[in-house]
Amino acid sequence: MRVLGVDPGSRFMGFGVVEEKKGKLVHLGHGVIKVVESAPLAERLKDLHAALSAALGRYQPEAVAVEGLFTHRNARSALVLGHARGVALLAAAQAGLPVHEYAPASVKKSVGASGAGGKDAVARMVRTLLGVDDATLERADASDALAVAVCHLNQFRVGMPRASAPGNGKRKGAASVLADRLSSAYQRPETRR
Repeated sequence: MRVLGVDPGSRFMGFGVVEEKKGKLVHLGHGVIKVVESAPLAERLKDLHAALSAALGRYQPEAVAVEGLFTHRNARSALVLGHARGVALLAAAQAGLPVHEYAPASVKKSVGASGAGGKDAVARMVRTLLGVDDATLERADASDALAVAVCHLNQFRVGMPRASAPGNGKRKGAASVLADRLSSAYQRPETRR
């Protein structure tokens, strides 16, 4: 399963591509689509759509995952962000791909950051889970998009049957399998081996 995650924004839209290969999460690429801030909104949305459509064509994902809206105090900001999300949904639909939306708190939890954790915590966990170099994550938009892709793959895994656990012959639940995969990220650096 290959997923392109999207962190929508009207000036910066992050995307990240993650694939599950033989039970491991593999980072395939990411980027931040930047548009001219002073351009009219319609032009920015057109440029976002063209760049995201090109990324979909390049990476050929099987699904698109988009981060949902969070509560905004500024109604105009929420409306503009909604337009950017609409661009992501449209690009995915035009490519004939299923779209899955996830709340920001669910995305954070899926990579092992607390629901109240900041963007730095998400970026740190994404780097740990996917082995992404710090220098390539120029903005939080890219790490957030990778986290959205990981969130979808984790949800996808929950619905899949699990192999038997060694030794006891009992099947492991999806939550237990995810906990095993994330356990190294929860350990203190001095306890990792």
